[in-house]
Amino acid sequence: MFTRLAAGLLAGASLAALAAPAKAATPVRWNTGGAVWSTGFSAFKTFLDSGDITDRALLAGINGSGWTAEEVQEGLSKTYTVDVVGVSRFLYSSDGVKFLKDQTRSYFPYWKMKSTAVVALRSAIILDSVDGKLSSAGIMAALPVDFRLADTCNTYDGVQNVCAPDKCEGDAQCTSLLSWYVFLPACVQANSALPEPAAPAPAAVPAQPLW
Repeated sequence: MFTRLAAGLLAGASLAALAAPAKAATPVRWNTGGAVWSTGFSAFKTFLDSGDITDRALLAGINGSGWTAEEVQEGLSKTYTVDVVGVSRFLYSSDGVKFLKDQTRSYFPYWKMKSTAVVALRSAIILDSVDGKLSSAGIMAALPVDFRLADTCNTYDGVQNVCAPDKCEGDAQCTSLLSWYVFLPACVQANSALPEPAAPAPAAVPAQPLW
């Protein structure tokens, strides 16, 4: 049976495989052509806590998200109730691996890129799920390595596959990184719900004596 201990061990193994550095990872290194601009988690935290935008790349990301700054702030902060067992079971399944590959179209570890994309994103999602709550901000904070959004000529187009295409409107909402982050925990929650426990069988009616 898949247990919480197993889920924690799998997440730990994923982290060990990535040999993550001790310092906090950078959630986004915006890689456009030959230019790279890094937005650390501290800039995201300032924005989430106060609404203040202190990083120019974050401002550009918000402006290109298809949402207002207030909507992005709310969406990244919103928490979803999950069960780490269900989350782990889904993300290690064949459907979960397919999901993670689809969700890392242009967003993946800065150095190892696609080769560790599934492992890295899965680790962050599972680690943030351990306390039964999942959020975009929590996933960002749990990233084991720096991630890049790649928009490089003829290789990656900077487009993300937002996991709820029926819920977004317009190219920006349906392809931008911050919109993708807004939808991600809700999609994980929907795909990882554990089945309801079976109702207990009704007690048998005692046989009536024949005498």
